[in-house]
Amino acid sequence: MTRWRRLERAELTVLLSGLGLCAVLFLFIRLASEVMEGDTQAIDVQIIRTLRSVADPARPIGPAWVEGALLDITALGSPVVLGLIVLIITGYLLLEARYVTAAIVLASSISGEILNELLKLFFERPRPSVVPHLRAVVTASFPSGHAMESAIIYLTLGALLMRVVAGRITKIYCMGMAILLTLLVGVSRVFLGVHYPSDVLGGWMLGFVWAAITLLVTRRFERTVDREREHAE
Repeated sequence: MTRWRRLERAELTVLLSGLGLCAVLFLFIRLASEVMEGDTQAIDVQIIRTLRSVADPARPIGPAWVEGALLDITALGSPVVLGLIVLIITGYLLLEARYVTAAIVLASSISGEILNELLKLFFERPRPSVVPHLRAVVTASFPSGHAMESAIIYLTLGALLMRVVAGRITKIYCMGMAILLTLLVGVSRVFLGVHYPSDVLGGWMLGFVWAAITLLVTRRFERTVDREREHAE
């Protein structure tokens, strides 16, 4: 009976998670629609201008060292840094003989990057031009690749760490740091003038959905493997 109750709770969790993901996807579609119609342009431009010095629009607000700090932070969401993190995570999972999880994490990161590039080509939103860019960019603006990919990688990593560490406080710390890194990367893109806030918000939404799907698929495969091991024993 206890086993069946656990299975019922697991299925209920999957259903509720699915509803949550559908809600986030719906919000993304609404946001994308408003972006394409230009409804977010006014507030986007206002926020970007607010984050720049009135005397010199080429400088972010705050002390002079802020620009250097933002450039360092935004690198945490770059393809090179995130690619290295994915390889490190994949290597660890392979050493732990968690081959399915390693494959899912790797496939999730690669497919997320491909999806982001396809969406950029579809929406073709120009980069902000109201302030000078503090970072060189060549692709379209919506959705933010840095925001989306950092959400996928860091949230997935935080969730995986939560499953192996002991203690509620430690688990909260792992996910809290993952969320913090994701937020910092997204905010840095707006400060640097290379993305509108709506670009970053859209990237966060899709990144969350992709990370959640990755974790749901991982849990499903791992439970299947565990059940097969139990039957084999």
